Amino acid sequence: MKKIRAFGRCRWSLSILLLIFMCANAISNPTYDEIEWVELIPEDDLNALLDPPDFLIDIEDGSELDSVDALSSMGTKSDNVQRFQQALTSTRIMESFDKKSVRIPGFIVPLSSDDEHRVVEFFIVPYFGACLHMPPPPPNQIIHAKFDKGVEVPQLDVAFWFEGVINVETNSNELGTSAYAISLDNIETYN
Repeated sequence: MKKIRAFGRCRWSLSILLLIFMCANAISNPTYDEIEWVELIPEDDLNALLDPPDFLIDIEDGSELDSVDALSSMGTKSDNVQRFQQALTSTRIMESFDKKSVRIPGFIVPLSSDDEHRVVEFFIVPYFGACLHMPPPPPNQIIHAKFDKGVEVPQLDVAFWFEGVINVETNSNELGTSAYAISLDNIETYN
């Protein structure tokens, strides 16, 4: 009978240890919600960007007229043009993402690197060439990141997965302004 009680206590102790291990493992390996870029932008900003003014179709990419400043100086100020212009520079965010563990694909726009030429500070953007060509994505479509380990970026057209905790935080640089920041846990090449 003593052996049965001892076995029962041992099983109970092992169950507790297993539970503690599982909880510790869950804390050290957070789950990331895979998100899409459009989830970070308020719906009315997205709708405005999806309905650009007709005259923008005739503007050549990279030309003098292909900028937010040029759009601001144009004489036509219909409601559609004004709303589109506001959406291009919007820092409005989705509060539901503040402090959320996320996984998002994107491209790196380097801001600084370490002595070994690894990128340690950068913007994460939804498409290749963003911030390098005008106009940059809206701030609510740019995420600022610092990664002390650094990441090797063989080419700017290489896409990555980013995992970490996103925060509502505005950061500005000559290349653009971000409305979000992320504390990165992992970076891996997008496959």
